[in-house]
Amino acid sequence: MILSGLEILRQMDKGTIEISPFDKRLVNPNSVNLRLNDRLLVYSDPVLDMKRDNPTRSVTIPREGIVLTPGALYLGRTLEYTRTDCFVPMLEGRSSIGRLGLYIHVTAGFGDVGFKGFWTLEMHCIHPIRIYPFVSICQIYYHSIEGDYVPYTSGKYQGNTDVEASKMYKEFNE
Repeated sequence: MILSGLEILRQMDKGTIEISPFDKRLVNPNSVNLRLNDRLLVYSDPVLDMKRDNPTRSVTIPREGIVLTPGALYLGRTLEYTRTDCFVPMLEGRSSIGRLGLYIHVTAGFGDVGFKGFWTLEMHCIHPIRIYPFVSICQIYYHSIEGDYVPYTSGKYQGNTDVEASKMYKEFNE
């Protein structure tokens, strides 16, 4: 079951959901909009290798915006830190963003119960598009979970503090 926006607020008051910084104006009927931070990572090499830590370069999004080009992958992150210990968080792009041809995640819109941190956005576009820092770019919503579970407490991305490039290479070294 998906939590309503009002239930998300109740769960925030109870401390079972955290969204910080929080702006009540971003609450929707069954989600909360999250904003884009002002920094992107772009991979430096033309060919990415799953078995290695691929180099990236950092790009700051200026107030006047930056144009994203088709065929490139841009890693961004939410301005908001989120945490929940008893719900499954999910992330989707806003319809207004999608209607401009901007995808905010390639495959990673599904979070684990217990995840805490910033959400890394795997952005790409089908048309050149100018984006701006701190724009409401996506929405988080929460599913209840049934049955016994062990919350996600450690992992490659748990507790992140910035944009995270892929750490899949660590799986080859386990």
